[in-house]
Amino acid sequence: MGFLVPHTLTPSQAWIDLKAGNRRFVDDAMIHPSQGFDRRAELKVSQHPFAVVFGCSDSRVAAEIIFDQGLGDVFVVRTAGHVLDTTVIGSIEYAVELLDTPLVVVLGHDSCGAVAAAAHTLMTGEQQTGFVRAVVDRVIPSIVNITSANGGGFKSVDADTLRREHVRHTVSMLHSYSAGLARAIDEGRCAIVGVEYDLADGNARLIEAIGDIGDVTFDA
Repeated sequence: MGFLVPHTLTPSQAWIDLKAGNRRFVDDAMIHPSQGFDRRAELKVSQHPFAVVFGCSDSRVAAEIIFDQGLGDVFVVRTAGHVLDTTVIGSIEYAVELLDTPLVVVLGHDSCGAVAAAAHTLMTGEQQTGFVRAVVDRVIPSIVNITSANGGGFKSVDADTLRREHVRHTVSMLHSYSAGLARAIDEGRCAIVGVEYDLADGNARLIEAIGDIGDVTFDA
């Protein structure tokens, strides 16, 4: 049985590899890497994922599928509405600090129920029931400031704008809340990117970045 050699990817190389996997997915040319017997044997010894994907729990946005990755390639953390708490941040820090993962991806998507529910609460004052409210309450700070720029309401704000604002705010929160992530970025060991996934065409588009991921084009 072979041993899994730690990768030496930079944050920019990790982003290139992840984007290439998404392109294969969009083009229906997936190669389904890292899924054979040998890979399973390697991973019994250790893991060295090249990216953390922190995304929504939505069943339509499975990170390993939309980025065409396999076992041991991506370290996935998911909550409804990709809302942060201390265990989420701790999980991401684990991957960056202990597994030397060079890239953190915050993955949002269109038709996100959590963002829609937060906007509804801000417009109407109606609260969600049960612990769903805990999710909505963590989305609201991402989008509440948009009201002042749009006449105090959300009726003129499209869903894409709200989603992107939530992704950007999550990226900013990760960077500001986690001293470990901020240090890794300052040292060039890691970068955080915000990405929005389109349910219809399958594209994962870059909308935000903190850290060096090379010469890239932002999609929105």
